[in-house]
Amino acid sequence: MTPTTPSFPEPASNGTNEAPCPTSAKKLHGRAFYESIGSPKFILAPMVDQSEFAWRMLTRSFMPASSPQDLLAYTPMLHARLFSGTPKFRHNHFQPLREPLASHPSPPSTASQSPEDLYLDGNPKFDRPLIVQFCANDPEEFLSAAKFVTPFCDAVDLNLGCPQGIARKGKYGAFLQEDQQLVFNLINKLHKELDVPITAKLRILETREKTLEYVQTVVRAGASIVTIHGRTRDMKGHKTGLADWKVIKWLREQIPREVVIFANGNILRKMDIDACLEQTGVDGVMSAEGNLYDPAIFATPPAVGEEGREYWRGVDGKGGWRMDAVFRRYMDIIYKHVMDVPPPARKPLYLPSDPEPDVAPPEVSAEHQQKRAREVGEADEQGPPAKKQKNEKREKTQNPNFLAMQPHLFHLLRALVGRHHGVRDALARCRAGDIAAYENVLQMVEAVVKDGLGEYERTQGRSWEEEVEKNEKDQKEQKKNVETSEEGKENAEVADEKDESSLETVRACKRPWWVVQPHVRPLPKEALAKGSWALSKKDKAKLEAEADAEKKKVDMSAHKRKRSRSPKKD
Repeated sequence: MTPTTPSFPEPASNGTNEAPCPTSAKKLHGRAFYESIGSPKFILAPMVDQSEFAWRMLTRSFMPASSPQDLLAYTPMLHARLFSGTPKFRHNHFQPLREPLASHPSPPSTASQSPEDLYLDGNPKFDRPLIVQFCANDPEEFLSAAKFVTPFCDAVDLNLGCPQGIARKGKYGAFLQEDQQLVFNLINKLHKELDVPITAKLRILETREKTLEYVQTVVRAGASIVTIHGRTRDMKGHKTGLADWKVIKWLREQIPREVVIFANGNILRKMDIDACLEQTGVDGVMSAEGNLYDPAIFATPPAVGEEGREYWRGVDGKGGWRMDAVFRRYMDIIYKHVMDVPPPARKPLYLPSDPEPDVAPPEVSAEHQQKRAREVGEADEQGPPAKKQKNEKREKTQNPNFLAMQPHLFHLLRALVGRHHGVRDALARCRAGDIAAYENVLQMVEAVVKDGLGEYERTQGRSWEEEVEKNEKDQKEQKKNVETSEEGKENAEVADEKDESSLETVRACKRPWWVVQPHVRPLPKEALAKGSWALSKKDKAKLEAEADAEKKKVDMSAHKRKRSRSPKKD
């Protein structure tokens, strides 16, 4: 039986059960706030150490210049207690000004700052709309931390979704859901006393009804926007599985339209965003992992014939943004904004239609050839090995934009480095802040992409078709070997192929290795069958109980059908 739509009481002035009205006349709330920032439907998720300024700027660069408000971005999750009480931590994770934030900014407006003082995070010229996310479990610490960022963002978010062990240990994120009074107090404190709105991101609970009660608490406390991740707290790692859009849709139907809701989960491509908006009825869709593999996930691809040099489209009409082009954009943002220097002059990206150069390339010295061989991980078989150079001591950087470069590029280049191990090895040797090393990797990426595009053009696409055929054959063979192995027989369960296999999704998302593309995680039962994940005793007991319950249900249905067909006795 579907519960009736819950009633949301009018905010009370005492603040004991319901949120009071915002004290500031300038402060907007709920849908009015959402509309004031442009009613964005595309949301770049808060990701620990991965949604920092440079990556947000890269993602924003693919949005139309005429409508920058189409994308709302979140900062990485910041620890409220450390952010509030440790100036060094604060400066290493949030850099709105060139000088460190020594105390709460006053007055709370970037209008009081000169353009020369403004630096990266929340800069109104290019990094808005922006929401700063914190994890917290103390209302006073949360408020203190939030006051530092208020002048440089549009809202502050409370993380109620982090499922990691460190969140359990620190009692924050998804491990606050057992203490919903504390959740209420955290949100309500900022709703009453902060000059910008408060929002929250949470995961679904064990049942729809419990999740609805949770969302009601968050809204009643004063949250202007609620983001619902359609997975439970236990769904992480190999147990991630698919997010439940049906629950999000049901919640959207139960909650008044005045409450703004974002959905999170199952977003691999732009078409998934459109499908989620349609199927759930939410106001906006958030992407985390999908954005890491394709920072252009929110953008509409260029029309046929307007690809330019950055977007590639094959003979079948399918395509994507070239890895060398996206890598270049990322590097240029690092140069221009983080380092505050002009990007280096570069030749236009290669196109197979480009005329061959008339001038022969200059000869390369043997010393340079040896250095190049070491960089791409190839052994130089001619001559003695090059003498190892003593590594110069380099001061370690704490700049979040430099620290995130290597993990970002391993995500972005995943398909390419899986094939070109020399590029992978060179990227693995890069150190935070060593821009010359990253520039070298970029040149290597441009070289292998040129080779891939040239071969595709020469064979009229047949080179890629043969690779796809080989990959699918290998996957089927691997799947067959796993299913027939003793371990596979023990772990695998009977399941519907459509619901319990990611192979079709992999096939639909697969693009040539020189194009940015989603990474499709194996579903839990696939990981289990392959042996990459082993069930704990608790998980086994739970599965056995579920299987027994399902068997009893099937047996009962069969028994009822049998009785209904049996002839009635007089």
